[in-house]
Amino acid sequence: MEELSLVQWIAVWALPLIFAVTVHEAAHGWMADRLGDPTARKLGRITFNPLAHIDPIGTVLVPLLMLSFTGFVIGWAKPVPVVPERLNSPKRDMAIVAAAGPGVNFLMAVAWSLLLLLAHNLLHTMHAVALPLLLMGIAGVIVNVMLMVLNLLPIPPLDGGRIMTGLLPAELSKMYARIEPFGMFILIGLLVTKVLGQLLWPMVVAVVGLLPGSDVVLGILPVPS
Repeated sequence: MEELSLVQWIAVWALPLIFAVTVHEAAHGWMADRLGDPTARKLGRITFNPLAHIDPIGTVLVPLLMLSFTGFVIGWAKPVPVVPERLNSPKRDMAIVAAAGPGVNFLMAVAWSLLLLLAHNLLHTMHAVALPLLLMGIAGVIVNVMLMVLNLLPIPPLDGGRIMTGLLPAELSKMYARIEPFGMFILIGLLVTKVLGQLLWPMVVAVVGLLPGSDVVLGILPVPS
């Protein structure tokens, strides 16, 4: 990837990040509405309007700090409210609602990968237009795959934890759900000890390798040995 200033980096990463977290949360709300809980719809959270989902810390501050210090970016939006009791089958449907977020991130990663592949093929003939699209496509793939993989970790309150709670037998599910108040502390501990990166990065690289134009993205990612 070409050397860019911080302002250029922000311009490249902002749109993919906003779409990644906004559509992720909208997907949760849309699926909950389909399964019987209209809470998110009534609150106007099933929308692609980022203003309805932006969290000042997770959508603005954390991504800016990560971009400044790491060169990559990840973040989150305000969680979409879901009332399990309103779902048709609360235990099962909460797992489906949780899976909708990472699922839509994978679909967006595919879409961004197709854009970057198209832009890569146009570099020699339309360089001024193709280069920004290529960089944005790479950013879109990385952001969505990282968000998907992170959220699929089986740690409540992440989506993977809710999926696991929905899949386990009733008694085990109740015991597993008790981890949720400590979930963020577990994540922080994994992050501080650098275990989180060691867990996530091989999975990120593996998922990226499944996408069209993966060789372009993998050319800038450190591949685990």
